Amino acid sequence: MQKYRCLLKLLPALMLCGLASVAQAADPLKVAFVYIGPVGDHGWTYAHDEGRKALEAAQGSKVKTTFVENVPETADSERVFRQLAQQGNKIIFGTSFGYMNQEARVAQQFPGTVFMHATGYKQGKNLGLYDARTYEGAYLLGVVAGKMSKTGKLGVVGSIPIPEVIRNIDAFTLGARSSNPKASTNVVWVNSWFDPGKEREAALTLISQGADVLMQNTDSPAVVQAAEEKGVMGFGWDSDMTKFGPKAQLAAAVIHWGVIYNKTVQDVAANAWKPGDIWWGVKQGAVNIENFGSRVPADVKKLVLQRRDALRSGKLHPFTGPLKDQQGKVILAAGKVMPDAQLRQIKFYVEGVQGTVPQ
Repeated sequence: MQKYRCLLKLLPALMLCGLASVAQAADPLKVAFVYIGPVGDHGWTYAHDEGRKALEAAQGSKVKTTFVENVPETADSERVFRQLAQQGNKIIFGTSFGYMNQEARVAQQFPGTVFMHATGYKQGKNLGLYDARTYEGAYLLGVVAGKMSKTGKLGVVGSIPIPEVIRNIDAFTLGARSSNPKASTNVVWVNSWFDPGKEREAALTLISQGADVLMQNTDSPAVVQAAEEKGVMGFGWDSDMTKFGPKAQLAAAVIHWGVIYNKTVQDVAANAWKPGDIWWGVKQGAVNIENFGSRVPADVKKLVLQRRDALRSGKLHPFTGPLKDQQGKVILAAGKVMPDAQLRQIKFYVEGVQGTVPQ
């Protein structure tokens, strides 16, 4: 009898211990995001934040997300990554190339935190890489541009001349010349990811040079707005930009970062995460062509969706030989596909791109 009395006395404490364990198990996984621009840029950062929201929708109360926007790619970004780790975030996503070295240093200081870096190349025990195959979206936009251009002159507003951007310009041109062999592309660089004023001026310069279809690898809708104003055509980049150019936008190359974010959180939660290199595209649902404008004919839309489906199935790769550079030199033999390692280092313009790559 005495034994049972002792157990009854212990029961409240045991119940409290059990409730504490349940509460602890139910604590959400804290996930943080570091953004290069404002969430309202309607481009790169906007797409990442849409991915964050998609993660929340998929995981519900299992995660708690936070973000810091407008973080420059300077040494000061190291402070931001460190603070987020100190605040107990178990996964931190750095969403721009220029965060690489700072993120790598902080990752070494916080071995219990998973760091993921977008578009870079450095890895560590708790530092992984991720990216979207944006060149697939650029290629699909090029197919539309080649069909829709009346002059055959296309324009691209380039941000910073790194392989990622050069690859997108080349893919856009390859797509355009696949549907219009006489198409050519001019590029104006603004040396910034987000500078609406410079982006607009670059767009106007391209239009003055005769371009009647514009694409951009910058983060604001300024290029689409300029196209709308001047009566030429353009595209949404990273997200739908129809509301900024309802007549101008032919389609949008949209990045769905949420599929990568959700996969990473699932792996961490299951203790199955390992440092690796995620590079997802159309096949995995990370990249798509969407939001076609009303001026795009049915046959053009059908053609580009067939190309998208071919990308998804693996029957098509934008960088398939024969592939020539601007001087007509064969870079890739017929039937060969450029390997990822070479794609990531690409620093040349393909045949059809005017001008020279900035050094």
